[in-house]
Amino acid sequence: MPDRTRRLLVIASAGLGLLAVLPAGGEARPLLVLAAASLQTALDAIAAAWRKETGRRVLFAYAATPALARQLEQGAPADLFASADPDWMDWAGQRGLIRAETRRTLLGNTLVLIEPADRPATPLAIAPGFPLAQALGGYRLAMGNPASVPAGKYARAALSALGIWDQVAPRIAGADTARAALALVARGEARFGIVYATDAKAEPRVRVLGSFPAASHPPIAYPFAVTAGARHPDAASFLAYLSAPAAKRIFEAEGFLILE
Repeated sequence: MPDRTRRLLVIASAGLGLLAVLPAGGEARPLLVLAAASLQTALDAIAAAWRKETGRRVLFAYAATPALARQLEQGAPADLFASADPDWMDWAGQRGLIRAETRRTLLGNTLVLIEPADRPATPLAIAPGFPLAQALGGYRLAMGNPASVPAGKYARAALSALGIWDQVAPRIAGADTARAALALVARGEARFGIVYATDAKAEPRVRVLGSFPAASHPPIAYPFAVTAGARHPDAASFLAYLSAPAAKRIFEAEGFLILE
């Protein structure tokens, strides 16, 4: 990317755009991280702690993992990639977009069923064959797009394992990210939603009805890696900081499971 007085990086995915102003080549630019949208609350807090300790900034581009992986392929000048599932990190690795030796799976999550908090609580117990389709009435079930979005793929696997995917599939409102599915439920535009527990924790307008059994879907895992094109001197240091006690406390407070 040629140097200019000011360089603009536009990272966009359906429904989300980030316009970040990067300094010219002679100025120090912040570390740039492409990160799954479900990590936003935790990573923003960790970056604030990092800046307080070091005086250095971190800039994030949050979006759906597939969109970020493709931005990386198209040459986005990122230093770290944080994926919401191993498949997309594998995809990036197969294309030489990350430094494989830096890959670390740091976090896990839980899949939950939610509804708007301003409605009477629905007595639904998540179990094989549970009557989710009937409970939907004339409404939709919000979740990540099951064809590509990690949260949606986990949700489809869970509903299939419980034997009700075929019943609810025609009623799916597929969203670009788990956070977008969360917003549909919070606004009352969907009767129920399937999102990460960490997303539900961050939104007071929704109520968690229950958690999907871990055995009903592939393990939810968040791999992180330094990108192949990373040039920032803090890339490895910030990745290491994500495993430091201060960062772990933030991740745990947001509901993530610490895997490493």
